[in-house]
Amino acid sequence: MDLRHLVTLAVPAAISMLLNNAFRVIDQYAVQHLGVDASAAIGSTTFVLISVLAFFYLVSSGAGPLFARATGGNDRSLQQRVVGNTLMGSLGLGILIWTLVGIGSADIASWVGLSGNASTEAVAYLSALAIYGLPLAFAPTLDAIFIAQGRTTLVMALQAIATLLNIVLNPWLIYECGMGIEGAALATGISRGVVVVIALVLLFRDVRPERTDFIFDDTIIRVLKVGWPVCCGTLAYSGVYWALLSWVIGPLGTSVVAALGVGFNALEGFTWPIYWGFSMAVASLVGRQLGAGDKDGAVRTYRLAFPVMSGIGLTAGMVFWFAGETLSGFFTKDPEVLVQATLYAQILAWSQVFVALEALSEGVLEGAGETKPLMFWSVGINLVRVPLGWWFALLLGMGPAGVWWAITVTTVIKCAGKWYLVLRRRWLDLAI
Repeated sequence: MDLRHLVTLAVPAAISMLLNNAFRVIDQYAVQHLGVDASAAIGSTTFVLISVLAFFYLVSSGAGPLFARATGGNDRSLQQRVVGNTLMGSLGLGILIWTLVGIGSADIASWVGLSGNASTEAVAYLSALAIYGLPLAFAPTLDAIFIAQGRTTLVMALQAIATLLNIVLNPWLIYECGMGIEGAALATGISRGVVVVIALVLLFRDVRPERTDFIFDDTIIRVLKVGWPVCCGTLAYSGVYWALLSWVIGPLGTSVVAALGVGFNALEGFTWPIYWGFSMAVASLVGRQLGAGDKDGAVRTYRLAFPVMSGIGLTAGMVFWFAGETLSGFFTKDPEVLVQATLYAQILAWSQVFVALEALSEGVLEGAGETKPLMFWSVGINLVRVPLGWWFALLLGMGPAGVWWAITVTTVIKCAGKWYLVLRRRWLDLAI
């Protein structure tokens, strides 16, 4: 395994995640002409959708490492069982979670600190997603399986199709059809649905699971054993932002809420996919190398990726610092929102190299299936963001900058903790 092989896997994965995140960017951009309330609704519900996806990661995060080991070990039977069990699990979770979102949409809007017209817009968006969003339950599992095989170019192509459909459908449904913010949800459902059907056809041609593989057996237990810590970690991550929105950011004003949406969706929506692409490439390689018994190869993989990820993180930080205002200006016409989004970008610039290296450590550990200790570092430090953000922003009077600095400081701590887990190398001997 050399740098060229790593990049060949990572670049398509990064582009695919960039296109995946583009759904939020496209929605954020498309609704800006509906007003600040719609922008705030999209920005706030971002963290609701991350919570929803967390439950889908319960299956997909276990499917990837287990399928990678089956691939590395040439275990065809296990591949078939993983596909059948995880697709059924994704279906059940999708029906359950979207039903709960639809029923609780008004309460959810309140929980993230929205009120008035912003709350009304959020309820409309979530209610529509509850109807049209079932394909989102399958997408993470299908992506994880293809990436575990090393088929990142296929994932990229599927994401490109979905993104192009979303770009076309969003303005047509929102404005031409007069659906408003609900049109953004329908556009997501249609574009994702088309790609999920294509992915299923391609997967079944390759793996060909039997009917019995769709009946739950011990495979789903192995999947959930790896996936539940990732699910909990992601839930805690999104829950922290819910709490920050409700108790800290919300009281600072709608413009700050909207700025968070611009910064998180539009700015980090471009940088995080790059980090994630390398993270998933590393996870795929580590999983297959461990499945084949090549522990030295797994160590070489993360050592090779370390300087690359460091350089990418430093570059992203410079872009945030010097171009934050220009980039934010593409996603808001409100002058106060632009000021706050620029502040977000320039403070988060200092954390980008640590975000990149944290993503790399997660790729190593998730690829090996060592997700439980990873969860403790993620959940524990993320929870600190709420009291620290409140202390900086409200008690010390730092305002929005206090919240952004709380996020930056805790990112550095998480990065250090996760690299401790990587360097002690217990994951090399883990059986899943």
